[in-house]
Amino acid sequence: MNTKVNSSSETVLSAQSLEMRFGGIVATNKVSLDLKKGARHALIGPNGAGKTTFINLLTGVLQPTAGRIVLDGEDITTLAPNERVGRGMVRTFQINQLFDTMTPLQTLALVVSQHLGLGRSWWRSLGHSTPVARRCEELLTQFHLAEVMNQRTSQLAYGKRRLLEIAIALACEPRVLLLDEPVAGVPAGEREELLQTVAALPADVSVLLIEHDMDLVFSFATRMTVLVNGTLLTEGTPDEIAANPEVKAVYLGHGEDAHHD
Repeated sequence: MNTKVNSSSETVLSAQSLEMRFGGIVATNKVSLDLKKGARHALIGPNGAGKTTFINLLTGVLQPTAGRIVLDGEDITTLAPNERVGRGMVRTFQINQLFDTMTPLQTLALVVSQHLGLGRSWWRSLGHSTPVARRCEELLTQFHLAEVMNQRTSQLAYGKRRLLEIAIALACEPRVLLLDEPVAGVPAGEREELLQTVAALPADVSVLLIEHDMDLVFSFATRMTVLVNGTLLTEGTPDEIAANPEVKAVYLGHGEDAHHD
């Protein structure tokens, strides 16, 4: 089968009728989603809606039972997670414990060096490679990490760790960024810096935000998709979603629609 797929030139990432079955359980029920170039798109839904399963399908952690995933016009449904990163689709995760003993500067130097094909010799490339040093400086400044760049990651405030997580993702120069609950667990006093940084992400990076915090969702997203029980409930602009009676019913009792009645 030809993997080249006809799609809108504005669509960067397309999930087409994705289905995921675990035995008799349907975790993802023929869900489709198109992420446009430069998108600020949010994926929301109550606990158990299937958001994590859907993102695991997009990133290759899970292989769908049916459906396909298209990135920049190429069918990537069977590609491994690292191959998808190489194609420009990156997901943020909580900081891996392997980085706990490293500083933000060391961590970013390692990631940037690998992205530039310099392998793991970040300690050499940081001192001798101007592109690595320059890119690290840009990321440390952009993500408000310059003042803590030489502290061990394990000693950073939680908000700074989440900023480092996003900086690591941006160091891979993604075309598509899956931003996985960036403010989860961040104390109130550290949230504003994180929210401002998310709002200032590069315009050419298409972002799919997975988030429970409705304040962040409605301030960030220009388009929203709602999942319920593994099924696509509706999709639309923030105003359309806020006014949708089905969405209000889903969140009734959760208080999450109270921000935008």
